[in-house]
Amino acid sequence: MRSKLVAGNWKMNGNLASNQALLKSLIPLLASVTRARCAVCVPYPYLAQTEQILRGQGISWGAQDVCEYEHGAYTGSVSAGMVADFGCRFAIVGHSERRALFGDTDAVVAKKFAAVLKVGLTPILCVGETLAERESGVMEQVIARQVDAVIAQSGAAALGQAVLAYEPVWAIGTGKTATPEQAQAVHAFIRGRVAEQDIRVADGLPILYGGSVKASNAAQLFAMADIDGGLIGGASLVAEEFAAICKAL
Repeated sequence: MRSKLVAGNWKMNGNLASNQALLKSLIPLLASVTRARCAVCVPYPYLAQTEQILRGQGISWGAQDVCEYEHGAYTGSVSAGMVADFGCRFAIVGHSERRALFGDTDAVVAKKFAAVLKVGLTPILCVGETLAERESGVMEQVIARQVDAVIAQSGAAALGQAVLAYEPVWAIGTGKTATPEQAQAVHAFIRGRVAEQDIRVADGLPILYGGSVKASNAAQLFAMADIDGGLIGGASLVAEEFAAICKAL
């Protein structure tokens, strides 16, 4: 059976005081969640605080990105090894905002994916299409290209140590959400694409949905056969909302 995961992506939000309140609220709220993993991916400066509060509490944590390089003269960058020092289990790579706003190409994302694996962390690989790409009928080509870049870099077997997240870019921060059936169709396509390379890996690959998941729609999305959890944005900043999503899984 595939593992289930709800991962919160705080994006560039939080401060020491609000983080402490949020994390301490999550601990009792998520104590009863035993059939799924729960995690929060926080900004780099707060990894130490997150580790201090969550260690031993049954909630995992991770980073929102890493540099593709291990070390060197890359001012402002943070390596996968550095975030591993703070007890991270996960690191997001290829989020649509990194691709669109910061120029992460498929090749760069593939290198970041490999860097995360190299230090023993689990990459959460984000793939997805824009509204223009969906409406022009190239959605599958875009997603296949994003997945194939990672397979070309690390091999299909490497996906057996990873999590994928499908994030329709048009449904992030817009209030729009793909219907459960629309999301399921893309998740099934992704699993099928991986299966062309390695059916065993495809069968065990957790694929999360990452497009404006809320407590009100989580159960319907998670009921789909190929949706194994969620990558949660804004709703992960509200303890009760995030906990309700985790419990829906």
